Amino acid sequence: MTLAWYGHLRFKETPLITVIFVAWGITFIAYCMAVPANRLGSAVYTTAQLKTIQEVITLVVFAGFSVLYLKEPMTWNYAIGFVLIAAGAFFVFRGPL
Repeated sequence: MTLAWYGHLRFKETPLITVIFVAWGITFIAYCMAVPANRLGSAVYTTAQLKTIQEVITLVVFAGFSVLYLKEPMTWNYAIGFVLIAAGAFFVFRGPL
């Protein structure tokens, strides 16, 4: 999904309609994997936990993608924000207070 949503930013000369169709093709494949994964995962995790897993994985992939592929720097404010999101994920999986 990260590639579909942000990969085209390196190719700004590519027509928007082309980018849209390529992104749809990539996301179709991703959805074909995500929907069954959520179905299977719901037997073990709550929906809040499934969403948290998805967001944490997306965030880790996006951080690497933006640094390695888009050549954008990882700044301290981004790192601190990511740590705070990870802290939120901890509380989702911790259980009742």
